[in-house]
Amino acid sequence: MAVRFTTPYASGELRHDWHKLCYASAGVLRVVTPEGAWVAPPHRAVWVPAGVAHREETRGGASVRSLYLASAICGALPSVCAVLNVPPLLRELILEVAETSALDATQPTQRRLAEIIVDRIALLEPKASQVLPMPRDRRALSIAQHLQSEPGNNEPLAMLARRSGASVRTAQRLFLSETGMAFAQWRQRLRLLVAMERLGAGLNVTQTAFEVGYASVSAFVSAFRCEFGVTPGQYAES
Repeated sequence: MAVRFTTPYASGELRHDWHKLCYASAGVLRVVTPEGAWVAPPHRAVWVPAGVAHREETRGGASVRSLYLASAICGALPSVCAVLNVPPLLRELILEVAETSALDATQPTQRRLAEIIVDRIALLEPKASQVLPMPRDRRALSIAQHLQSEPGNNEPLAMLARRSGASVRTAQRLFLSETGMAFAQWRQRLRLLVAMERLGAGLNVTQTAFEVGYASVSAFVSAFRCEFGVTPGQYAES
């Protein structure tokens, strides 16, 4: 399926019987589940296993190509959501299939094409830096949701924790045990993923830096490069 969004978009809850690969050929796609958020900038894809309840969102224009894969041919593919890099060969295969619609397994050429796509996906390494895991405890989740709604919020953890009904030590423990990240790391990951979305929607580097809570553009550029391997400017031009 091929879809182009010209304005911000948010789906309702989705759940599919088949596995799904959502490829962002332009713009930035966010896939949200109860466990976290997976952000795919251009030339990345989000893998969503069959049966996983999720929502799809984009803050600006985006072109998305979605492939649905029957469970019977996906034994070697991830059993959890993941952000995957899409190399040129797989990109062309995705675009080809999205234009030709469903592949027919009774046709040898089309069956081989499906097998090549599955083989290519199986070789990809998940991009951990583009995943924001969510805590489950209601107190830590309250903090996480508050910061998601206000990514530029600079309140100290003590204030955020007090509002959620937890102590600082409890909040720190919950974030580390339930997301695998210290609170400060989680907060920075949130800011940088939101920044990635806003840059993808056309916001400039300076505006983005201040909107996601950085005190200086240089600090933002340094953090972005450290997390994603490119500067915000290089990312926006890609």
